Amino acid sequence: MRIGLSTPVVVQTPAAASPWEAGAGICDIARIAETADDLGFDYLTCSEHVAVPVGDAAVRGATYWDPLATLGFLAARTARIRLATSVLVLGYHHPLEIAKRYGTLDRVSGGRLILGVGVGSLQPEFDLLGAPWEERGARADDAIRALRSSLSVAEPSYDGDFYTFGGMVVEPHAEQPRVPIWVGGRSRRSLRRAVGLADGWMPFGLRTMQIADMLATVDIPDGFDIVLPAGPLDPREPSGCLTRLRALRDVGATAVTCSVAADSTDHYCAQLASLRGIVDEL
Repeated sequence: MRIGLSTPVVVQTPAAASPWEAGAGICDIARIAETADDLGFDYLTCSEHVAVPVGDAAVRGATYWDPLATLGFLAARTARIRLATSVLVLGYHHPLEIAKRYGTLDRVSGGRLILGVGVGSLQPEFDLLGAPWEERGARADDAIRALRSSLSVAEPSYDGDFYTFGGMVVEPHAEQPRVPIWVGGRSRRSLRRAVGLADGWMPFGLRTMQIADMLATVDIPDGFDIVLPAGPLDPREPSGCLTRLRALRDVGATAVTCSVAADSTDHYCAQLASLRGIVDEL
């Protein structure tokens, strides 16, 4: 079971963010990423929202660092750790826009991109960007198919229900022959979408037994990733961390996205080192 990092600072939701994150900047993020890289964590994440309505910020948070700029910076400050969008909202972008921008990120990072994608759930943001809200699930399915045909080739072509293109050159493109695509969501449909079209599923907002019940309804392909969130872990309580991680492993997690309790950048890095030691006991 691989262990990734829900990168602090880059997303600050009121229910999860620690007070120190409000005053942190890119140097703090880079130091945490470098520490996670040195310690052997598998991936770090960054989410996408362009603009959050004021009325939703109390729950969703207002701080969302742009994933392309943030992960591009961190690519230059790290050597091995993978860079995961968690998630890009497919409806906000043309598939070739994603293929070009994130294919370039894959190239400059030496093939470390994991493309986490989602359907989206914030209609005012769709409306602001002129993105179609209706049929967004069907559009997302078509976009994933288009991305699969486009990410790793110079002359992509695709003919789908919502996206059709050909006779175009996209350079640079992704270095990986097959960029991992993980689908985020909390519904059975998101799981079916992931199993049918992608390489992994990243559920959120679900209890462990709900995840287990949903996974029991599908045939999981070989090599398919089940990427589960661990929630805040405090390595000062090793037994609690081990209990949580083992429970996720028993449900079927192939990767776990962790956050750790801390009160500063220094403390966060120290907590990561302690968590690495705990993970090695699994």
